[in-house]
Amino acid sequence: MSIQSPKKNMIFISAFCASVLFSFAQENTISEVLVTDRPDATEASSTVGENVLQIEIGGLYESFEKNNIQSESYTFNTTLIRYGILDNLELRLGWDFVEEVTKVNGNKLDNITSGFSTLLLGVKIDVAEENGAMPEIAVIGHVFPVFSASEDYRPETTGVDFRFSFAHTLSEKSSLGYNLGAEWGNDSPEAAAIYTLAYGYSLSDRFGIFAEIYGDLPEDSSANHYLDAGLTYLVCNDLQLDAYAGTSFTEGQDILVGLGLSYRVKPKRLKQ
Repeated sequence: MSIQSPKKNMIFISAFCASVLFSFAQENTISEVLVTDRPDATEASSTVGENVLQIEIGGLYESFEKNNIQSESYTFNTTLIRYGILDNLELRLGWDFVEEVTKVNGNKLDNITSGFSTLLLGVKIDVAEENGAMPEIAVIGHVFPVFSASEDYRPETTGVDFRFSFAHTLSEKSSLGYNLGAEWGNDSPEAAAIYTLAYGYSLSDRFGIFAEIYGDLPEDSSANHYLDAGLTYLVCNDLQLDAYAGTSFTEGQDILVGLGLSYRVKPKRLKQ
């Protein structure tokens, strides 16, 4: 099928959203430094705050190869919208537009699949603040409705996941974050345990780096383990850019490369 028009539309929408949000930067700056759930797989252990809107968008490329068959996946618009309805509770909405291409012995096949993945609907709740050896803790839950996906990516059953997110401050410049949880989905009745572990270090007030391992352990299938690392740049307290790359320990993903940005705004009409 032809996906040229949707691809251009998604890129345009992403650029438009970023430019509109950037126009509010100076008038709606929040004093705390931005904390995001991207680009790593480890979800942050804090919510965005009451009446705060945070949009995290990006794109990524993944490659998988097995038995001379290579699958390439392009996610043109990874979007996560986070909105705080209370200081310790946020609502979460996510939707991705994906295109997948298959090559056999280097020859590209015509059966390109593309469309929206299932919608992500969820919440994040702050559970505890960091206190000495006690980490900062949050709990996150998502549901992925079947009806929300394009035909090429529509599963038979609704998916769900949950995870506990933890964070430790190691020093003024470094921190450790990790997630533990489980997921059900991808038309499989079996549950899969999920884990992440990420180390972050601040090179300066604006530049940061991270390294991470993460994966899933299905009940009746082989485990999948991955690693990635990346760089973040804080343009201002409310705007962050990122770039990252990764691969897998186990058979599967050969390479992952991604770019993105995160922006935060507190609308004037919601200020007290």
